[in-house]
Amino acid sequence: MAKSQISNLQSPINCPAPASGSAASEPGAVRMVDVTEKPATDRFARARGYVLMQRETLRLLQAGELPKGDVLATARLAGILAAKRTPELIPLCHPLPLSSVEVHFRLHKEVSTLFPEHHGSAVEIEARVRVRGPTGVEMEALTAVAVAALTIYDMAKAVDQSMTLTGIRLLEKTGGKSDYRPEAPASVAVEKGGEG
Repeated sequence: MAKSQISNLQSPINCPAPASGSAASEPGAVRMVDVTEKPATDRFARARGYVLMQRETLRLLQAGELPKGDVLATARLAGILAAKRTPELIPLCHPLPLSSVEVHFRLHKEVSTLFPEHHGSAVEIEARVRVRGPTGVEMEALTAVAVAALTIYDMAKAVDQSMTLTGIRLLEKTGGKSDYRPEAPASVAVEKGGEG
């Protein structure tokens, strides 16, 4: 590598100064937000995401014929565990004593109305997290959805490597300084065989 290229790689990155009250105090620095003075309130967050897949993949999943076993049970456990361990994955999240974590699934044999470019099936994932604490649980809900989706991919990749994880987003947040509800609450997602 040429000396000029090495010099460029070693040049400092100029970052704008963070806004007051943000999680960093100077360029390149990070810190956890201090929640010492924030009151503990009942907080709730709901997130959703999808795993798009071939129709045959969904059929095998429903029939319990995928090689690694029960996909949805494994994905549910993975999502719950991920929510509880969010601070180990997202560096500046606060450890919270979660009161409840739920992971639900809805199976879509055809999702072209939701995703016009996809002519196949999907598993819809919804996570709901509750805590009584000084900060919200949006990241825990989103992490639960993301890891549940990754687990579904892992469990089914032997038959379908074209699966796509998409649409992971926050649906609702309540209990903090400001609530977030971009849409009316959806009905409870129920998987084949019962509610999760």
